[in-house]
Amino acid sequence: QVELAESGGGLVHPGGSLRLSCTASESRFGFNVMGWYRQAPGKERELVAKIVSDGSTYYTESVRGRFTISRDDLKNTVILQMNSLQLEDTGVYYCNVLQHIGQITYPFWGQGTQVTVSS
Repeated sequence: QVELAESGGGLVHPGGSLRLSCTASESRFGFNVMGWYRQAPGKERELVAKIVSDGSTYYTESVRGRFTISRDDLKNTVILQMNSLQLEDTGVYYCNVLQHIGQITYPFWGQGTQVTVSS
């Protein structure tokens, strides 16, 4: 049983920064992929960024150069540093991790944290 605790959302002005953190309750089997999705008002949920256990990262084009994803030393926390936030970044951000056990991949989701960018 893995539970994800998210923090760091809030209200910021355009150009501001937020740091999202997601910590897993346990990591006995490790996590192959840790990442963040977001869902903007009236739009589909999209992958924002992910980081694989080998350290490789992916960012959706709209955030590339502004956001940075990282994992901590224990490999049970994923952080999304968001800089130069824009109005279009507004949405609910969901932490997502993938855990590989044998031949099965188990996804886990956070409850979501609101990010609002407003003037």
